[in-house]
Amino acid sequence: MIPRLDAAKIAARDPETMAALKLGVEDVGVLIIHNTPISRPQMNGVLESYREFFRLPDARKRVVDMARTGSNRGWGAAGSEQVDPAANPDFKQVFDCGFELDKGDPLRAQGLLVYGDNQWPDLPGFRETIQSYYAQALTISLDLLRAISVAIGEDEHFFDNAFSRPMALLRGNYYPPRPDWASDRDFGIAPHTDYGCLTLLASDGVAGLEVLGADGQWLPVDAPVGEFVINFGEMLEMWTGGWVKATMHRVIGSKEERISVPMFFNPNHDTNVAPVGADKPILAGDHLKKRFDETYLHLKEAPPG
Repeated sequence: MIPRLDAAKIAARDPETMAALKLGVEDVGVLIIHNTPISRPQMNGVLESYREFFRLPDARKRVVDMARTGSNRGWGAAGSEQVDPAANPDFKQVFDCGFELDKGDPLRAQGLLVYGDNQWPDLPGFRETIQSYYAQALTISLDLLRAISVAIGEDEHFFDNAFSRPMALLRGNYYPPRPDWASDRDFGIAPHTDYGCLTLLASDGVAGLEVLGADGQWLPVDAPVGEFVINFGEMLEMWTGGWVKATMHRVIGSKEERISVPMFFNPNHDTNVAPVGADKPILAGDHLKKRFDETYLHLKEAPPG
């Protein structure tokens, strides 16, 4: 059973809630949280902003096409990603934005893909709505990671220094109705694990997400508007020495369109996410770049360097 936890009780470190959090992290690999500072009406506004963007003609979306910049900020057309090399490219559309470095930040000179400049469409109110949500999602994600740190017996602020310039990526996913021609190699998004630490996932309430259970069966898991599905990524699995497991999940798609909004909460570029005491470091930025290069078709096709 997937734990459904009250965010206010997590913040208060309520013993029963913390025990359920520990169970969800250790055994289930996925959580649902509710009663966060983000209200249902606000979340509906965010979803509607993405819906307006995805309904624009492709010619207008192409102005902010990430394939034109060689980065991962802006619009990704259907078929622009392939998370599973054994499956066909995913038939969803995406819009990505992320953390931007200050103008004088010395990291800018390195031209790091994971800190690219955001691209914003000419759509009134879109940027303001999405940036406001991004800031709130960052805070909720860090608060939850602090609670998880307590649940695994670490100091509450164990992770804090690693998120001063997070490679946090906010995405809007648009899953169109599943086409009649789709085969068993066609997915909204194919089976995969997320690349970073923690994912805070909102959706419009349309079913579609499935997670792979310990018994090898796919389990439907969705939350109504205003609640959030939490799953864990590869970096957190490495960082905790396998104590937290990256959650395998997928979206096959249905006859209904679906919009989801994941916040991929990833640490600073130079964070060592190898287990404590490991002989060799694993830099978060190197891991994320490698996984992006394997996923985005425009980066697979880019010349080395």
